[in-house]
Amino acid sequence: MFVIGLTGNIAAGKSTVARLFAAWGAPLVDADLLARDAVAPGSPALAAIRARWGAGVLAPDGTLDRAALRALVFADPAERAALDAIVHPEVAKRRDAAVAALTAAGARLVICDIPLLFEAGLTESVDAIVLVDAPRAVREARLMRERGLGAADAAAMIDAQWPSDRKRTRATWIIDNDGTPAALEARAREVFNALNERAVSA
Repeated sequence: MFVIGLTGNIAAGKSTVARLFAAWGAPLVDADLLARDAVAPGSPALAAIRARWGAGVLAPDGTLDRAALRALVFADPAERAALDAIVHPEVAKRRDAAVAALTAAGARLVICDIPLLFEAGLTESVDAIVLVDAPRAVREARLMRERGLGAADAAAMIDAQWPSDRKRTRATWIIDNDGTPAALEARAREVFNALNERAVSA
């Protein structure tokens, strides 16, 4: 089993690359989906979140109100760390179980889509890292255009993650996404082929 950590800063295009890898046949373990499952109604993580931040972080149907929670923790590193300490271990359990199930099913290559791979200290949990990257100015423009954010909010979201330079030196492969969709797909295909070659020899 060759386990790949796929990551990238916000608005870099990681999700697009994840969809391409999945379409080309790679099993994909999505951390965002695992995180949603980890805080589902009735889960220990959701109970811990409510205990710390109050019932105001719950929607009327009992699910987590992500926007309300984000408003409380986003600008405060200590609060973000407290949230991560609740959610990350639960996500890790689910990711390990998913990878184990795929291994048992005979998969040779698994892509783990982990947005905060570096920030969460998960680099040692994967065999290699694929980083999707784009210049800061390009990512800021995408956030403002595609999410309707103001310049200050876009900058704050970018600043909440490690800078690209710090990640690029630690990545095994880098997919730059500052050109056309066709160029992104071509580079993603190059990396995907390299991943499969490594999986065969692993």
